[in-house]
Amino acid sequence: MDTKYLIIGLGSMGKRRIRNLMSLGIKNIAGFDPRADRRDEAKNKYGISVFEEFEIAVAEFKPKAYVISTPPDMHMHYAYHAIDRKINCFIEASVVDLEKIYQLVEKIKHLPIVMAPSCTMRFFPGPRKIRELIDDEVIGKILTINYHTGQYLPDWHPWERVQDFYVAQRETGGAREIVPFELNWLNDIFGTPIPLACFKEKLSDIPVDIDDYYHCVLKYNENILLNLTVEVLSRPTSTRYMRIVGSDGLIIFDGEANSVKYKNKYMTEWDESKFDSGNIQYMYINPEEPYIAEMKCFIDAVQVQSQALFPHSLEKDSLLLETLIGLEKLSGNSK
Repeated sequence: MDTKYLIIGLGSMGKRRIRNLMSLGIKNIAGFDPRADRRDEAKNKYGISVFEEFEIAVAEFKPKAYVISTPPDMHMHYAYHAIDRKINCFIEASVVDLEKIYQLVEKIKHLPIVMAPSCTMRFFPGPRKIRELIDDEVIGKILTINYHTGQYLPDWHPWERVQDFYVAQRETGGAREIVPFELNWLNDIFGTPIPLACFKEKLSDIPVDIDDYYHCVLKYNENILLNLTVEVLSRPTSTRYMRIVGSDGLIIFDGEANSVKYKNKYMTEWDESKFDSGNIQYMYINPEEPYIAEMKCFIDAVQVQSQALFPHSLEKDSLLLETLIGLEKLSGNSK
């Protein structure tokens, strides 16, 4: 019998995860959400069973794996529920509850279950190509990285008011959430950084009380300096642009061109890799393929009960939040 997957939270990401599982041939899927409109949409679109009450969903559906797609401030609530029942668990990117993550790390050390915190950017073709080029040392020793990413916050969920979305809350604010989201794949390539400086502020008139702009300076091993700008201001199109300076050349990652290119001192022309735009669902921005690949890693790990088959861990996730907190302390902005 196929593993039963319960999607906890049927908002934008919850529906995406249903599609991911279905595309991978998973048929035993159910969903839980307290909102009737989300339950109805998931049931009508995907033909899955849905539940209004979480405990009833668990008792009747008897899942062997959770996919936690709630707002970040509820991640640990359901992750702890999974631990208590020895249920495998995929968790969307987290940005709060560092102490609870520490405690969860200790609780799962000797349990035969998979706890998979999301690391979606590692499955995008741009970051994967950059890792390949860095591993091949095509531009020599890495010296500096300048990376700017941003997208206008109301465009994240154009079907609802930004004030009704968790990214409008200070603790789970859009720009704050994206800092560890991006550091996840950067750290996978370059290691764990030391925070050096941070500026964060509210610059726009978006009607929410959050810092919508973060500029961070971090240092990796071998004195690699990263200038990271994360904002939720860019429109009408999003921004994703990276320039990596090495001792022998340059790597450029251009989100608008959907390409990664490099040139070193031995070359006369740029070597450019262009990527397919992928399958982008209506009202979504990013393609489905990286999320499907990430979910396949989780399924594979669950099938053989091996945490090692998933490329990210709660320990590494806690390091991301430690870095975020360290940067915010350096900002001098206590809000």
